[in-house]
Amino acid sequence: MTIYAIGDIQGCYKSLRNLIKHSGFKPASDQLWFCGDLVNRGPNSADVLRYIMDLGDTAHCVLGNHDLNLLAVAYGKRESKELDTLDDILNAPDSAEMLKWLRYQPLFHQSKKYRVCMVHAGIHPAWSIKKTKNLAREVQNVLRKGDYKMLLEKMYGNYPAYWDNKLDNWERLRFITNVLTRMRYLDSSGALDLDIKCSPGKQPIGYHPWYSIQAKRKQHWRVFYGHWSTLGLHWQNNAICLDSGCLWGGKLTAAQVGDEKTRFIQINCGKTL
Repeated sequence: MTIYAIGDIQGCYKSLRNLIKHSGFKPASDQLWFCGDLVNRGPNSADVLRYIMDLGDTAHCVLGNHDLNLLAVAYGKRESKELDTLDDILNAPDSAEMLKWLRYQPLFHQSKKYRVCMVHAGIHPAWSIKKTKNLAREVQNVLRKGDYKMLLEKMYGNYPAYWDNKLDNWERLRFITNVLTRMRYLDSSGALDLDIKCSPGKQPIGYHPWYSIQAKRKQHWRVFYGHWSTLGLHWQNNAICLDSGCLWGGKLTAAQVGDEKTRFIQINCGKTL
């Protein structure tokens, strides 16, 4: 089996199909992993969802911030933004089916065989791989079977900025969600800063990319993530960013993962914004 982990698609359906065509992916034996932000800003979000849903157990996804934004808008917990392109999902005859499928996707996925895992934005330096999996499940359980509409309302906000095992209720779920779907930088005291989006080297003094900070996660685990288009394809401390700015006219990237090997496949994308 080969795993193909794919960066942020954001509704760029034609680019997705083109990448898969050139990847060597074999549906009968391989898996496609998607790092989140399947939808929004691009032109064909509904087609992306339908295609991945039709893949069945061949596909594994984690939720990104744009996927959660879609759910919040769909369930009346957030107003659609000017640049959102969600109407093809919201107005589709199979809208309810797509939304339910998306709501049941996790925020963390792993393969112990290959010692690789996937999140949308990153793993907090204070969390091990096992702890990340368990914390992600807390949010996942509410989205699937709990008061998911309240979660979609309460998850917005930049605070608390510090991790504490004693965090509870909506503050705990908000922090976990922010780390897994929005994180890029932490300051020198360990506080999340969710407003800085620039590439490393351009950030204010005292702020550090999450993957550059000494962490509890075991370094022999490869971590695939997306979310950071200004970073692009980047590999540091065994954390591999696969968001190479397809939406912005960059590239769509896949990582082909086997035993101790990672090969990258990229295609050029046309600018949609």
